[in-house]
Amino acid sequence: MSNHSPPDIPRWIDRLERDRSAIIPLWPVAPAAPGGHGAAPPPPKSGILNIDKPAGRTSHDVVQAVRRASGERRVGHAGTLDPMATGVLVVCLGSSTRVIEDIQALPKSYRARVKLGERTSTGDAEGAVIGVQDPCGISRPMVEAALDRFRGRILQVPPMVSALRHQGKRLYELARQGIEVERAPRPVTVHALALTAWEPPAFTLDLEVSKGTYVRAIADDLGQALGIGAHLVALERTAVGPFTIDKAERLPRVVEAFVEGWWPALLYPLDTALLEYAALVVDGDHESALRNGRPIEGPPPGPDTTARVRVYNAGGQFVGLVSWDSVSSQWQPTRIFPQPR
Repeated sequence: MSNHSPPDIPRWIDRLERDRSAIIPLWPVAPAAPGGHGAAPPPPKSGILNIDKPAGRTSHDVVQAVRRASGERRVGHAGTLDPMATGVLVVCLGSSTRVIEDIQALPKSYRARVKLGERTSTGDAEGAVIGVQDPCGISRPMVEAALDRFRGRILQVPPMVSALRHQGKRLYELARQGIEVERAPRPVTVHALALTAWEPPAFTLDLEVSKGTYVRAIADDLGQALGIGAHLVALERTAVGPFTIDKAERLPRVVEAFVEGWWPALLYPLDTALLEYAALVVDGDHESALRNGRPIEGPPPGPDTTARVRVYNAGGQFVGLVSWDSVSSQWQPTRIFPQPR
């Protein structure tokens, strides 16, 4: 390690810095802040869109519309919404498709409308009614009490009408053929669950859940717990990590932006999906080393710092992710992204 003093930190760091506790003070790796909306323009046709998916359209429909309008072949979404659902659908273009899995792992928030007294084959309003009971005896306190068992880490059986695979086939494909298979319960986490509106026989729930959680399964399981059945009648995804419904764009506006050429105004840079990691700035020599697949030296991360961090160059451009290797005592390149063209 060099004993030289660290260089002056560019002024853009002061403007962009969001969380000092997430910064690692390293030399020659110095503090940095995340990119985020409004930072330097991303590469052409590469970035993240926050789209408010309309009801009646599949997530694939939205991807196809963006692909046609943008002319970009590499387009994918970061978490399916059922056709009846609305709200935040994160769509990635170009090199940003490489962070789809990172976005899928982020917590998701929903607003769900549930109706008591009817159970359906799918757990939502699109399925056939398979059970009817009078919900008049169910009170708000009874529902509040039943919700307790659905908070925290729970086991959930995925619905048959889902995109999970069984022996190479999607479960929903088997369900359309009238085939039902055993599904093993899977652990999911319900970080927050609140009853926010009571209008019997319907009520509204606000939830924040982990990846892989099916809200309609919660509605169905809640109805079973109450002994009268229930199903989901409306669902809005209100957030996926930092992507929130109040900042989401309607699909026609997104298509218009690509057609008229002002699409960069709607794109978030791909590092927006990685803000959970601490951030570093490197000088030109260390950036070059990383881009050529070589590790860089530096002190290890502290006890409150992630072992994987984002890397930026002195101009604020996102370089990629590096991970600390305790054996070699170096930062190893994990994912390095191309320089803007």
